[in-house]
Amino acid sequence: MFRKSFSARHGSQRRASGGSGRFHHAPRRSNRFGARSKAIDFSQFVRKAIRTEETTPYNPQHRFVDFAIHERLKHNITTHNYVHPTPIQDGAIAHILDGRDLIGLANTGTGKTAAFLIPLIDRAFKKKANRVLIVVPTRELALQIETELPITKLGFGLRSALCIGGADMYRQIRALRAHPSFVIGTPGRLKDLVERKVLNLSSFNHVVLDEVDRMLDMGFVHDIRLLVSLMMPERQSLFFSATMPREIAELANQFLRDPIRVEVKTRATAENVDQDIVRLKPGEDKMERLHQLLLEPSFTKTLIFGRTKRGVERLAVNLVQRGFKADSIHGDKSQGKRQRALRDFRDGQIAILVATDVAARGLDIPHVTHVINYDIPENYDDYIHRIGRTGRGKNSGTALTFVE
Repeated sequence: MFRKSFSARHGSQRRASGGSGRFHHAPRRSNRFGARSKAIDFSQFVRKAIRTEETTPYNPQHRFVDFAIHERLKHNITTHNYVHPTPIQDGAIAHILDGRDLIGLANTGTGKTAAFLIPLIDRAFKKKANRVLIVVPTRELALQIETELPITKLGFGLRSALCIGGADMYRQIRALRAHPSFVIGTPGRLKDLVERKVLNLSSFNHVVLDEVDRMLDMGFVHDIRLLVSLMMPERQSLFFSATMPREIAELANQFLRDPIRVEVKTRATAENVDQDIVRLKPGEDKMERLHQLLLEPSFTKTLIFGRTKRGVERLAVNLVQRGFKADSIHGDKSQGKRQRALRDFRDGQIAILVATDVAARGLDIPHVTHVINYDIPENYDDYIHRIGRTGRGKNSGTALTFVE
């Protein structure tokens, strides 16, 4: 995972080009999370991938060895054969090392996790009193950061605690009592631990809010405000988000002081993803149509998105009954079962993973050949993040959306 985060994503530097139609904004409506969704123009789901061999490479201003970080940290990085930072790392690391507040605008897969871990580990090692709170929207993203953290902090003796729902609460409490330098968690579990008086944020002087737009979509804004308000007034605050809507700008104005803004230009959708719709005829059985699609030889690693937890579980069970190697991840599953399903999907033990939007952001699952929107997403931003699970790096991919 850390290898992917460090790898240069040169394609993300290209500007969005034309497509089959513009996304039309309609009057907004509230959804069950309190977020505002947009009407969707189905023509945006039809777009051929742009195949090109020649790209303009990103020319970084730094190498990792150029940053003013501890020699042991440089050694940890170079040991894994990382030489040049990605654009978000190149633009952010030096400012974070200088103690500046920062807004990083970048999609998943651009290396932003390392962009904040590298300088914060350096600062924590040089000043043992430094404590870092990293808040993310989903358990999977928290686990991914926790997985990447040891690679950079190897040999520094820094402790970390992972605080997420669906996992052993008492193990997390024990980890917190060891006074870790890094606490990584989801808003709900962090708030719960604060209320139990086992997590005291008054000594934390660094905060990272990752995937801020997603956390606001999920209704976590009040939890975020509470958590940050309990931290040291003199702190370093880092916001990372794929987009910068008005709500995030207002939140940043409340918590950040004279922030540096680092923005990685991205296309609206992946250049090497073929996008199309599967239009159902009147009376046609949706499940049967999906079954026939999945029988095609090219569907070797397929991620299917549904809207509800119950619907996702029913779909996965139905596929298994039909003889497919499939599993599901959603909020009603225990953390252990979710991790096992993700591991089996990554390792090729199963060919199909059915998921709610909890899997749409922050996850780096290699070699997904197809993304299927079995249920139409709530809005176009969710669509972008869903289909971004395929066609990553130089790989090609296909995204299909069922339309009735």
